[in-house]
Amino acid sequence: MLDNIMLYWLPGNATSSARLYWESIGSGFVPRPVELPVGISVFPHELVPASRRWAERVYPQLIHWNELDRGGHFAAFEQPALFVDELRTCFRQVR
Repeated sequence: MLDNIMLYWLPGNATSSARLYWESIGSGFVPRPVELPVGISVFPHELVPASRRWAERVYPQLIHWNELDRGGHFAAFEQPALFVDELRTCFRQVR
């Protein structure tokens, strides 16, 4: 975890990586539909979990939806095996 934090801290990228959160919260952000195949894995401890109804409206080509029983905002660090399995399951459909 410390290695990953340092990748943001040392080169001074922490502020720019947090910009998305700062600009999105309270700004009236309205997502536009994404016309590419999309997969969503909903981890239970995510900061703002997506609803399936919202996802289907914004991602008309939703090819994968799964609600998992563990993991959170940093799922790739917290549950790496689950995260990789979700990626493989989703993108196996677009080979």
